Amino acid sequence: MFLRCSKRRKDGKEHLYWSVVENRRLHDGRVLQRHVLYLGELNGRQEASWRKTVDLFGQDDAAPQQVALFPDDLAPAASPDDTLPMVSLRLSAMSLRRPRQWGACWLGCELWQQLGLDAFWRKHLPQGREGTRWDLVLQTLALYRLIDPGSEWRLHRHWFDHSAIADLLGSDFTLADPHRLYACHDKLLTHKRALFDHLTGRWRDLFKAKYEVLLYDLTSTYFESDPPEKSDGLRRFGYSRDKRSDCVQVVIALIVTPEGFPLAYEVLPGNALDKTTLKDFLARIEEQYGKADRVWVMDRGIPTEEVLTQMRSSTPPVSYLVGTPKGKLTTLENDLLDREWKHARPKVRVKLLPKEGETYVLAESGDRILKERSMRRRRLRKYLAALDAITQRKRPLKRDAVHQAIGAAKKEAGRDARFVTVSVQQHVRAKDKGKDKGKDKDKDKDKDNGKDKSETATLTYKLDRQKLREARRREGRYLLRTNLTEEDPAKLWEYYLQLTEVEQAFKELKGDLALRPIHHQLDHRIEAHIFISFLAYALQITLKARLKQSATGLTPRAVLEKFAVVQMLDVHLPTTDGREVVLTRYTQPEKELQLLLDQLKLTLPAQPPPKITAPANPT
Repeated sequence: MFLRCSKRRKDGKEHLYWSVVENRRLHDGRVLQRHVLYLGELNGRQEASWRKTVDLFGQDDAAPQQVALFPDDLAPAASPDDTLPMVSLRLSAMSLRRPRQWGACWLGCELWQQLGLDAFWRKHLPQGREGTRWDLVLQTLALYRLIDPGSEWRLHRHWFDHSAIADLLGSDFTLADPHRLYACHDKLLTHKRALFDHLTGRWRDLFKAKYEVLLYDLTSTYFESDPPEKSDGLRRFGYSRDKRSDCVQVVIALIVTPEGFPLAYEVLPGNALDKTTLKDFLARIEEQYGKADRVWVMDRGIPTEEVLTQMRSSTPPVSYLVGTPKGKLTTLENDLLDREWKHARPKVRVKLLPKEGETYVLAESGDRILKERSMRRRRLRKYLAALDAITQRKRPLKRDAVHQAIGAAKKEAGRDARFVTVSVQQHVRAKDKGKDKGKDKDKDKDKDNGKDKSETATLTYKLDRQKLREARRREGRYLLRTNLTEEDPAKLWEYYLQLTEVEQAFKELKGDLALRPIHHQLDHRIEAHIFISFLAYALQITLKARLKQSATGLTPRAVLEKFAVVQMLDVHLPTTDGREVVLTRYTQPEKELQLLLDQLKLTLPAQPPPKITAPANPT
């Protein structure tokens, strides 16, 4: 194994991206390189650490040693000095049983312990009267959501038996009892606030996490179930960010730090408006964590003027940076023309406009201009080509068919259809009566009703160049507003870019952790399902923070897949006296996994001790 570096030029700079690669000898003598791990960009300390690890674990295995194995009929005689009884094994009857996934489950348990969740839930979920370990049931649900998410029924029917979670937790199939799985959901919500306090403290201790900048956004997630009979619950129809307006949904409001650590979340009815959620969240955060010098970063549409005024007038004032609709540029354009551009970063420049206790920030990104312009040109060319195909048809279309074709083309063009003015002219012409002479003469009575006439339509269109010029001037530009009047423009721009961390959190919740679709129907079970998904995300973001210290190119999902290769199985060795020696063993990790273990500073536990069964009853 060795480190391989690839160079890439980006933003006028040369970037180095690192990977771990190994050579593999093929049967014909050729050497093929296998990509083992993608590490991304590394600093000097990280590069030296990975080189040291590769040198340590990348060597070839030691030469094989020859040992003597004695079959049961040629076993050596026991020495009189032996104090332990000798057991003869029948190696020819050895069997391997119950292969199950061990590595990813073990890594999940390590993350659970690092966050101190074992002690936290042991305190808040005490053992039941029947001996049920509710803390272990919850840990099983959270690890299932992290490693291989699915329904509770699938956990009970399939996943539990195909994982080593029972071995790692020292329990049995009682953890996968479906009644206990659902009953565990009913015990969680009362501990949500205590969990937030615990996690924020652990991330502060482990990664020195700071909570001065808070990123706030909302998303929705839908249900694969019939709409509720009553509309007073959480499941309601509303604006769907998943493009599933046919399904009822709930809205999830989330607060994270720029590093992705979640501070709090809330589940809201599916028809909740974005602008009605911020006021309650501000009060909840101040009540739980106290008043502090925090900066709230939000996208447009979330705060109202009333809430922003309240944030400015509070004691102490609550700082904010919020996106503003581009339509606001119309009223501020003349004032911004006199302002000078300041460079916030390469290819990004900003203008600052103080006004009425706030500062408006006009940011222009060169890369974003190129991207938006390319997207607009592609959609507009496709739209014009579709309109041109309608006008060039040899056989005229009927009026309804023309409108349908225009509607389909507009749907593909999206908002860019506004740059084209389309008009449809209707034409009426008489049908050819030459072929109808032999038909019933009674049909001639219909000509007064228009049935002997044919309606067609022609299409004309024109590009609105004035609207197009206005749109080009605003491409790649963002208008922000803030009450941070003394902040550096580059810092303001960095704050706003960090909103992508909230979007990434939603992406991981819906993708890696399979938050959607939700199948529960009771409100408290719905909230508990999202609560367990939040726990799984807390484990994943902890692993992500650990990986950032080693290599930014490693993702939590890729690492879990690497660990999932390690299997556990039971080795059964029959003895000559009718007993069996059972060795429960996990498979030895490959070199690439040893690299990860070293970088994460993790040590695999010792193999479980062997067991020997009682002798079989004589027949």
